[in-house]
Amino acid sequence: MRAVSDMVDKVAPLGSTVFIQGPSGSGKEIVARAIHAKSARNSGPFVAVNCGAIPRELLESELFGHEKGSFTGAQKDRAGLMELSGGGTLFLDEIGDMPLDMQVKLLRMLEERTFTRVGGTKAISVDVRFVCATHRDLRQLIDAEKFREDLFYRINVFPILLPPLKERLADIPTLVRFILERFEAQGFPKAPILTDGAIDALKSHDWPGNVRELRNILERAGALFVGQAIDFATMAGLIRPGQPIDRVEETDAIWAAVSEFADDPIPVGPAGAEQGVAMAPGAADDSAIRQVLSESGEFNLKDYVSALEIAFIRVALEDAEGSVSAAARRLGTQRTTLIEKMRKFGIGRPD
Repeated sequence: MRAVSDMVDKVAPLGSTVFIQGPSGSGKEIVARAIHAKSARNSGPFVAVNCGAIPRELLESELFGHEKGSFTGAQKDRAGLMELSGGGTLFLDEIGDMPLDMQVKLLRMLEERTFTRVGGTKAISVDVRFVCATHRDLRQLIDAEKFREDLFYRINVFPILLPPLKERLADIPTLVRFILERFEAQGFPKAPILTDGAIDALKSHDWPGNVRELRNILERAGALFVGQAIDFATMAGLIRPGQPIDRVEETDAIWAAVSEFADDPIPVGPAGAEQGVAMAPGAADDSAIRQVLSESGEFNLKDYVSALEIAFIRVALEDAEGSVSAAARRLGTQRTTLIEKMRKFGIGRPD
């Protein structure tokens, strides 16, 4: 992304046509707006149009405008987006979805900077800079005869490639801060506090929806957890709302699993027994529970349960010689769930 920023700085002062490629939600319009803001045209308009969102029969009128009486409903002359963007920048998003007949007319506009309104005869000149973008592979569309090769070479003057979010996971903490600050500036309540575990959960996701998906998840978190701390499990539930992690169910399952070992010492804690808990009480062993509570000072159930999880995961991984799948079967859980817990607690495979 530093390379992308550097290219934006270099091309912005020029008048060159820019072609931005990247998956949906990766921030193509943000880059286009940055180019406009850093150019000499920043006092002019920035006009964005999604070429795939406007019906084919209306796209020509939207782009080039129309004359009165040119078609049913055209009751007066109307300037199109080309004219409205004069002196500024016209951002043609999803240009790969533009119909072939419109591609011919756009090619002429790019070459001559002139166009004719629908139903008109007068050629209109306009001073506009073009920034085009798409998430599609235009070379494949050219091979399929769905995109004009001459138009591709006309817009591919200064290409900028945006990588998907899954290839730049290190950007997530910065993006999170930026997005949450934007939310608060827009009048959202107090932003939630994302723990290191929550950031780890975000980094473990594949992000098919890229930065847009990240923004949606953070907006959901901001609405549900105003000013509250969000841990790994909570964030995992926000990322995959169809498969939430139930903390109560998870805790009950752990206690049930260790109940048969109530009389056996179990080392706990990230490095063994540093936390000083000598044994895991069974669900019905009230005396053992009272002993732990009395000897632990300021007892924290969440930390204690986490320590038990760590101990069981470490032993299962060691017995399975590092095989996550085998350890998951031994623990009676899903492999993906075990991987999430290993990330949550910072547990690596044994050497």
